[in-house]
Amino acid sequence: MVHLRSLPPWLAHALRAQRVPVPWPAVVRGALAAGPLLLVAVVAGRPSSGVLLALGAMLAGVNDRPGTRLSAVSRLGGPAVAGAVGMVVGSALAGGGFALVGAFALLGLVGGAVSAVGPVASACGTQLLVTVAIGAGMPLPEAGWQRGLLFAAGAGWLIVLRVALPSPARSAGRGLGYLYDGERAAVAAVYDAVARLIEAAGTDGARGCRAGLTAALDQAQDALRGSGGGAGTRRLRARLGAALPLAEAATALAWTGRPVPARAAVGPRLLAAAVRTGAASGPLPAPARYDAGLRALDEALLRAAEVFDGGGVSGPARRRTGGPMPLLRKAVGGGGREYGARVGLCFGASAAVAQALHPEHWYWLPATAVFLVKPDLGPLASRVLCRAAGTVAGAAVFAGLAAFLPRPAGLVVLVALCGALIPVATRHFAAQTAVVTVLVLSLVMVGGEAQASVSRISETLLACALVLIAGHLPWPGAHRGGGVRARIAVAREAAQIYVRHVLSGDEDRSARWALRREAYRTLAEARAAVEVAAAELPVLARHSDGSRHVTVVLERLVDVTTACAVQVDDTGRVPEQHAERIGVLLAELAA
Repeated sequence: MVHLRSLPPWLAHALRAQRVPVPWPAVVRGALAAGPLLLVAVVAGRPSSGVLLALGAMLAGVNDRPGTRLSAVSRLGGPAVAGAVGMVVGSALAGGGFALVGAFALLGLVGGAVSAVGPVASACGTQLLVTVAIGAGMPLPEAGWQRGLLFAAGAGWLIVLRVALPSPARSAGRGLGYLYDGERAAVAAVYDAVARLIEAAGTDGARGCRAGLTAALDQAQDALRGSGGGAGTRRLRARLGAALPLAEAATALAWTGRPVPARAAVGPRLLAAAVRTGAASGPLPAPARYDAGLRALDEALLRAAEVFDGGGVSGPARRRTGGPMPLLRKAVGGGGREYGARVGLCFGASAAVAQALHPEHWYWLPATAVFLVKPDLGPLASRVLCRAAGTVAGAAVFAGLAAFLPRPAGLVVLVALCGALIPVATRHFAAQTAVVTVLVLSLVMVGGEAQASVSRISETLLACALVLIAGHLPWPGAHRGGGVRARIAVAREAAQIYVRHVLSGDEDRSARWALRREAYRTLAEARAAVEVAAAELPVLARHSDGSRHVTVVLERLVDVTTACAVQVDDTGRVPEQHAERIGVLLAELAA
């Protein structure tokens, strides 16, 4: 078997799958969403209405990722509303000919620019454009407003399931307390990540555990951002705030490169269990105090114990967004304009080509192009390869099943099965594409269209070719690799602000912890952008050469600054060794 490291980066990325546990709650929701809705509509003699309901539930299921229940309302609800609007707009554009192509290009420009704002905005832009194509091209008897309502109702049903169904392992709390299971799990994951980093000190796994701690802190802050201001939420925010000095101490211990006694990780593990269950943490074993990092850890555990006993009410400062203007600037900035132009070009061109080749069922080609052209969904080459492979596999499976399945009962069962498989298939884009292809082809047949597996394959391959061309076209005024450089510039500035704060001797620890969080968060975003750029085809990847080394230097700089901060707290001065190391890294960064 060929090892992935021996393959070109763009091919290795396409073959790499995520290793995550099976999300059984999402599987149950998927099984109860599209299939039952379609069944009810078929029994009522309205199969076309069932198709729209199931489409809404399916696209909401694609966005149904791990997270808190309350944040799922906006994460799923926003795209659902955008999809409903897209259905209405697409229905109004049906039969527009060349005017439709221009409208598609304009909508693609807007949807692509909006997608540059962030993940939820990206999902909104995607669903808007996909449903515009479906509304304009799929032959359904319902009026435009009815299509929008039915689509929103299908997505709304999945949102109700997402919020109302209790998780298999319920946390402490009675009544509606289980609604905050996600928030508790996110905060508990931070303490677990602290414990893993302490255990990994002195090993090769320390760097990965430190990155895992950053991810856990980001997810916990995102989880608590929209969870209201009740007593339970305030308690969780206070407990998350108590984890920040623990994270600082653990990072300093890992930086030394020396193993830490196993006893040191017991306290964070007990605190994680207390957050998860709501029970008391009990006595926390004090670690040995023979160096500054362990002394900082001991003091952080004492502060955390006070917070868990009700003595602390403050949490970490919330990250300010600055209102709508920064989001608008992202959409109309250079990145948003280029993003929108490429999406608009692909969306309009694919609609024109599809209408010329398949005027009866042309919507598949532009809908496919929208999913492929989205830069925030991964490297272009990987998206194209996975989409092509997944569509071929899904169409082949459906063609085989459709030959003997009873209609419409067998197709309804197939839709329910695919709805349950979507959360599992998110491990790999090709697998997700295959499952969605089978589900959509089933809905198309229930809606009255003929079996069209072969044409769907050819249209997908054509969409792949269009997106590859559009993705590699030069854009006036844009610089290849500019997105990566912008992320690195933000991470560099955040790191330097953090360094200056620590070296100044400022005793405001809360401000220091906030600056450290910002430095690690922006560093993680820069690293992710570099990894995506490195997995592009060589003609694009070469524009980001050297970026990975810059992120490594930044990571070392933030790590040593964190260790220096712990030493300053312990001794009241900046150690010469740390100051010299910081100077060397700053010089290397400047070079």
